[in-house]
Amino acid sequence: MAKIRIKQVKSVIDRTKRQKDTMKALGLRKMNHTVEKEATPQILGMVKKVAHLIEVEEL
Repeated sequence: MAKIRIKQVKSVIDRTKRQKDTMKALGLRKMNHTVEKEATPQILGMVKKVAHLIEVEEL
């Protein structure tokens, strides 16, 4: 399975609880924080929900 690098580029302040929980589930805690995840359907679904807050790069 391919890996992706996810970087938080916008704040979660004034976002819905669902979006905040999704960011937490992805492992993103603060601005410019980066995590690497497997590109599973579950992770890709979470990425779609918060695409306006993150940058995604394929590895």
